[in-house]
Amino acid sequence: LLSLPCVFQMDTTPESYLDLFPLDAIVYLTPDSENVLEDISPDKVYVLGGLVDESIHKQLTLRRAQEQSLQTARLPIREYMVKAPNSRNYHSETLAINQVFDILCTYYETRSWPVALKAGVSSGKGYVLREVAET
Repeated sequence: LLSLPCVFQMDTTPESYLDLFPLDAIVYLTPDSENVLEDISPDKVYVLGGLVDESIHKQLTLRRAQEQSLQTARLPIREYMVKAPNSRNYHSETLAINQVFDILCTYYETRSWPVALKAGVSSGKGYVLREVAET
C-alpha cells in the first residue's frame, strides 16, 4: 500500500462554492460525466460530488452540475481499469468522497493514474488495473 504525505488545509464555510469561485474554475466530479479527468490543475476547484450512498439516482450529480452550468469530469476508471470477474457480477464507479480524495491526492503526488486508482479503488468495486487483468 502506498502512503503519501499529502496534506491539505481545509476550511468550512456556510457559503456555496458557487459564490466563492468563478464558474469557469469549478470542475464537478461525477461518474456520469462524458469528460475524463486527465490532469489536475492548481487553477481549478474540484467539487467531489457529495453523495456517498450507493443507491443514488443515476445522473443526479451530472444534472446538478449541468443546472449550475459547471464543467464536469469523471475519474479515468474506464481508461485504466477493467471489470474483474466476480461472483456477484457487481461493478461500480461510484466512490465515497474519501476514496475520490485519496485518488486525487495520490495522483497529485505521483502523476500516475494507475498508481492512484490502484490505491483508491477497492477490490469490492469490481475493477482491477488492465495490466493486472492481462497477467
